[in-house]
Amino acid sequence: MTRLWDKGTSLDARVLDYTAGEDHALDNRLVAYDIRASIAHAEMLGEQKLLSPTDLEAICAALTVIGEEHAQGKWRISLEQEDCQTAIENLLTARIGPTGGRLHAGRSRNDQVLAALRLYMRDATHSLRTGALEVANALAALAARHADQELPGYTHMQQAMPSSVALWALGFVAELRDDAEGLLSAQRRSGKNPLGSAAGFGTPNLDIDREATRLRLDFAVTHEPVTAVQLSRGKAEAQLLFEITLLTQDLGRVAADLLLFYTQEFGYVSLPEAFTTGSSIMPQKRNPDVFELMRGRSAVAQAALNEVLSITQKLTSGYHRDLQLIKPPLFRGIDSCLQTLAILPSALDGVRFRPENIRLDPDIHAAARANALVAKEGIPFREAYRRVAAKLKDNE
Repeated sequence: MTRLWDKGTSLDARVLDYTAGEDHALDNRLVAYDIRASIAHAEMLGEQKLLSPTDLEAICAALTVIGEEHAQGKWRISLEQEDCQTAIENLLTARIGPTGGRLHAGRSRNDQVLAALRLYMRDATHSLRTGALEVANALAALAARHADQELPGYTHMQQAMPSSVALWALGFVAELRDDAEGLLSAQRRSGKNPLGSAAGFGTPNLDIDREATRLRLDFAVTHEPVTAVQLSRGKAEAQLLFEITLLTQDLGRVAADLLLFYTQEFGYVSLPEAFTTGSSIMPQKRNPDVFELMRGRSAVAQAALNEVLSITQKLTSGYHRDLQLIKPPLFRGIDSCLQTLAILPSALDGVRFRPENIRLDPDIHAAARANALVAKEGIPFREAYRRVAAKLKDNE
């Protein structure tokens, strides 16, 4: 096994363990994207006469097989390989010999890593958006099931004005659909082609075509100038995590409401048994653990966002190894949100409101009475407010 930077000197085993960390395990999700970007890069090199047709064919064929074998679980990245870029290049050269080494012309691991990450984030964003819309649809179905059911509207945790299950659910529907659009906005930064920027200063003396790889990989624009690419590290990741944080906060508020409504004191809803758990000591208990974890997972997204921002905030220009530490919080934030989105629609399908337990405070219509006086008598709202308040006090 040859590391891409290896110059033949020995390396303390602790250094590899410390610098590679968990990157080799995390990078398994990036293999397919690196393969795709590598093939696009190879085809560009062929067009620029930097690869012969024979070499290009051998490289692309071998890369395709290597990617397929990884998808089938036939190999995984080891700690010694550090990352997917090293693993793939070593497999490539082991299969087709020195020709495999020609692929790295005109690129660095820096732009290579970023290309794979941006392609991955594109797919992750679409999965997150789809999941958000599915939760919104499940809430819309809940609103339709209980379309005529009254529900108190709360401010300051007190009954305030009359509402309904439909109004409650459809408010979240609107916000989740807005979150879905917010996720798409995060693609502005990740939609820039980094390939050809290499280590951050381009590829002197090599006539490469960055527009060719942009078109092949369907990036919106080419990231220019080359020095901007490394300065951008962490921004697309942070923007996506910000949108995930907003989304998970909305999901957490749905869960928080249902947890309150599920208490014996409220008893507004029943939750599906398949999505509640039991107590190890109290036979009567059904615990809403799933919804409690949904409420808590907004903290996972926000912590991941803060971690990414903290890594990049004081870096000088150019590439730094610190940037490798962005992957764990990025993947953690994405994975945690996707898990919630995967389970919540089915959980919501089993939620039922219990009309027999829902009681509106008789005074909950006070604001409506004040509005009626304004409409009927034409008096200022403040006067109507005082009249209704005085009458309520007299009735105490």
